[in-house]
Amino acid sequence: MVLGRGTRLLAGAAIVVCMVLVGPSAPSGALFARSVPVEAVREVVPNRVMTWNICNPCKASNVDRAAEIATYAPQIVGLQEACVRDVEKIRDQLESRYGLVYHVEYGMVLRNWGRCGGPPWSPGAYGQAVLSAAPMTDRVSVQYPDGGSEDRGYMAVTTMVGGRPARLFNTHLAQRRQEAVRADQIEVLAAEVTRHDRAIVLGDFNAVPAASELTEMWTLATDTDPECRPSPAGACEPTTDWRSKFDYIFLRGITSLEHGVRPSSYSDHHLLHADLDLRG
Repeated sequence: MVLGRGTRLLAGAAIVVCMVLVGPSAPSGALFARSVPVEAVREVVPNRVMTWNICNPCKASNVDRAAEIATYAPQIVGLQEACVRDVEKIRDQLESRYGLVYHVEYGMVLRNWGRCGGPPWSPGAYGQAVLSAAPMTDRVSVQYPDGGSEDRGYMAVTTMVGGRPARLFNTHLAQRRQEAVRADQIEVLAAEVTRHDRAIVLGDFNAVPAASELTEMWTLATDTDPECRPSPAGACEPTTDWRSKFDYIFLRGITSLEHGVRPSSYSDHHLLHADLDLRG
């Protein structure tokens, strides 16, 4: 009787384990990433760039964040509201689970224990990051003189996109209802962008296309969405949960072939990606 009861308990435990491993009710991000299409596991798309504010402190799983990125396998990923520890975990997941190998550069603007953890005497770094399948050179990290309610800045690198070099900028501007601060920040950013004939400027600008503070960016570059213009009549696809377009891939001297916006349950911002024509 003891042996029979033990056998039944062992069999029951095995069934429970199997249900956790393969059942549809297994929690996303707990032990395994959510299901990703087979076609997502491939080499990077050499002319594809992506921008994503990964939302901090949303406490999303880095396993799930990596799965979102792997679905599109971009050559370059610009992340905002990123902690160094999270980026490293995302990068490790992209390589170990999907075979996507990325270099990384950072543009951190502050150290914040509440956002990024770490010991009290050495809190984690917070800001922007760029993942690139190709090596990056000439990195700069600039903190805006006035960040508004929180320190903000931009980073820039040179890397190969579609077999040709391009200067890439990744930024996060001041929060909403700080229009004057964003205008000053864009002035700092634009002064550097204008020095390059071929540039990609991506990030979370915290402003809708018709906002006056974006005027200088529109004079320098176009958005990857050909229907999106700096006017109320522009047909700009929203990139946030509150149905506003705050995220951009501005192009200078480069043409967009196509773009897409993917809502994500792991951030209040959507993933914005673009395939670029770099032959010109």
